[in-house]
Formats: sequence, C-alpha cells, structure tokens
Amino acid sequence: MNRNLVDGLNFFSKTTPKRAWNALKVLSSYYESKWTGKAVHRGLPIALSFEPTTSCNLRCPECPSGLRSFTRPTGMLQDDLFRQTIDELADTLLYLIFYFQGEPYLHPNFLDLVGYASKKGIYTATSTNAHYLTDANARKTVESGLDRLIISIDGTTQEVYQQYRVGGKLHKVIEGTKNILKWKKELKSRTPHVIFQFLVVRPNEHQIGDVRRLAEELGVDEVGLKTAQIYDYEEGSDLIPTIDQYARYARRPDGRYEIKNALDGHCWKMWHSCVITWDGLVVPCCFDKDAHHRLGDLKTQGFRELWQGESYRQFRESLIRSRTEIEMCRNCTEGTQVWA
Repeated sequence: MNRNLVDGLNFFSKTTPKRAWNALKVLSSYYESKWTGKAVHRGLPIALSFEPTTSCNLRCPECPSGLRSFTRPTGMLQDDLFRQTIDELADTLLYLIFYFQGEPYLHPNFLDLVGYASKKGIYTATSTNAHYLTDANARKTVESGLDRLIISIDGTTQEVYQQYRVGGKLHKVIEGTKNILKWKKELKSRTPHVIFQFLVVRPNEHQIGDVRRLAEELGVDEVGLKTAQIYDYEEGSDLIPTIDQYARYARRPDGRYEIKNALDGHCWKMWHSCVITWDGLVVPCCFDKDAHHRLGDLKTQGFRELWQGESYRQFRESLIRSRTEIEMCRNCTEGTQVWA
C-alpha cells in the first residue's frame, strides 16, 4: 500500500465524534469570521505545538536556537504542565506537534511525553536533526507510538549539509534514520511515518534530486522540500534559492526583495492551532519564535479560559483588519512549502 495513504489513514483513524464536531465548529467560525469581518470563534484547537526545549546542539544561521539569540529563557518542558494541558484538551485535540524551537530529543523525558499523548489517541509528530537517534532512542521512538518523524537533512554531502546545519554531521543523520527504519521493521510497526525534510537554500538546491534518491535507497517514506524563512531578506541573501519555485521572496526591479504572499486579512492558524512554549506561554504560531505575542500563561490559567479570552479575541480582530499590523505576520509565508 502507498506509504502516504497509510499515513493518511492512520491520521483519520484518530478522528472521534467529539473531535469531528470540534473541527466543524472551528472551521465554521473561521469562515464566518472571514465573511463578516468580525472575530468569531467556537471550539478548541484541532492542532497544537508543544515545545520540549529551546536547547539545540546545532547552530543553523536562520534559527534563534542555533544563533543563541533568544531574549526568552532556555529550559525544558515540565512533565506536569504538559500532562495537565493534554488532559484538558485530549477529547477534542487531533494533531500534536512536539516541536517549536530547539532539538526535542535533548529533553530527557521527551519520548515518555509522546507515549502519554499517543495513548490518548492523538496523532503525534516531531521534527529532529537526528543526531540523537541512537539505537536505543530509535527503538523507544517506535515503541512510543509517535506517528510522524520529520528528519531535517539539508544536504547529501557533508560539505553542503554543514553550510546550513552548522556543527552537524551528516553521517549521524543517516545512521539515525537507519536505526528508526530498522526498528520499524523489527517491531513490525507502520509508525512513525518518516519524512526527509530538505530546506531548500542556494547552497543545496542542486541536491534536490540527490535527496530524493537517498530517501528511496534508505526506505524513507516521504521527502518534503521546504522553503526557507529569511529574516533580513530585503537586500537579498546568499540563502535565497535561484530556483524561484523554492524561494519565499521575489526580486523587484530595483533589486530589493519582497515577500511573495499577499498579506490578506485572515489566518487559519489563529483559529485551529497555537504554540505552547516550554514554560507554558501560549503564542499564536510558529512565527513568534521569541514569544513576543503572549496570549496566555498555562502556569496561571486553564487553556479553555485563555483560548476564548480577550487577548486572543483582540489578536484575531487585528488579523482580520490587516495582517500588516503585526510585525511577525509581515514575513509570514504560510502555505509555501512544497511536498515532493
């Protein structure tokens, strides 16, 4: 059977009547908001991102974790905070991503947290640089019930890979991938669905065909080609690809660059999902890497209270008026990922 179909069937198998009804409420309120120009919201998140840690072993040039440039503190997600939130949302939550900033496998109890959510029938996913997928961790990953494992591999030779994944070792990525695939076979498990994510930048764009071939040789389930967010893009960057299909930015006649996306007055993410930092702050989405837009704090309030609270209502209202009112939204390119 087609591997993507298997993954899709697994995802939809997590749907329950409560989760379906919640999704319908969220979707209907989103379209009502678009049509009326007023921020209406019903239901609870369909998807959620939880940040296990801001720590990372690499120093990627467009990543706050890699640059060590956060103004917010670095730390590890507390197990109790995670379980309390999942217990509150488990009946309606369909998709849980264990990732925001940092390397998830640096959290000492990361796979125990995955197992906790998996046992509640939630589709679980994470993204990793694969340097910690030892044989033991690979086995525990498969046993945890993790549904989707995104492995960042931004080059098929060490020389190219290390230009973006600064400090990384390609052989460890390949070794970790092999460990996961071995334990899937040994344990006769269809999960996790393993994806090679290739962040297309100018130094590696010539290896797109190579990463597809490597994935096929290893038995990886899917390849995802991801466009890169560049923070200071107006004057151009050595990372912006020459292949227009994989660039988030277009060059203007005056030589400066502009974002391709039209900043229209709505955002699906603000209705169906959010991000929770390691220390319990609730922020709108993954573009708020330094947690500037703090819409709630789970250390002092319950999720349902803040999700329908005044801060969230005002933020959704500002999106409907114009996304250009919000600084992080001006460099937002939601929907510009290309799946191969």
